[in-house]
Amino acid sequence: MTLTAFILLAYLLGSVSFGVLASWIFQLPDPRTYGSKNPGATNVLRSGKKAAAAFTLVGDAGKGWVSVALAQHFMPALGWGDKAIAAVALAVFLGHLFPVFLRFKGGKGVATAVGVLLGFNAWLGISAIAIWIMVAAISRISSLAALVAAAFAPVFAVFFLGLEANTLVVLIMSLLLIWRHKSNIVSLIAGQEARFGKRGAP
Repeated sequence: MTLTAFILLAYLLGSVSFGVLASWIFQLPDPRTYGSKNPGATNVLRSGKKAAAAFTLVGDAGKGWVSVALAQHFMPALGWGDKAIAAVALAVFLGHLFPVFLRFKGGKGVATAVGVLLGFNAWLGISAIAIWIMVAAISRISSLAALVAAAFAPVFAVFFLGLEANTLVVLIMSLLLIWRHKSNIVSLIAGQEARFGKRGAP
């Protein structure tokens, strides 16, 4: 299998929206029709179905981790190095942000980014999760927690990974994640950002 095929498969896996799948499995409204209209775990939680939100979170994070884990397992044997693994990691993340199955309108990438970080290095992922939990516990605002975690992720990556291709991917993911939260940033500045537990489904 060529590197291009690996990257394409990672992108297609990233394009699978577990938020939309959860809504179909649990017979809920499409998450793109309520709340923030984002097919991510936080918005699915607004439906009031915690199991659906958990399914979304695990699925979106899992596809990031699986892509990196498979790349790390197979690529060295095929003669490809860290740059190839980094390319696969970025592909699955871009697949989530711009999914071909949803007309390139996907989620904001928080869970999938965490999965990628855990795939790169467990402590890197845990550190980002710890920051998210700490900020979320204090503010009760998911987007703020995601933004702070994204800001710290490249710093953690330099510490745990050094200056390598995977660290560059972490930086790119962080910048894209912050960009995808631009509307949330406006709401945060205006003091109008929604907090945990607020239902938005019809």
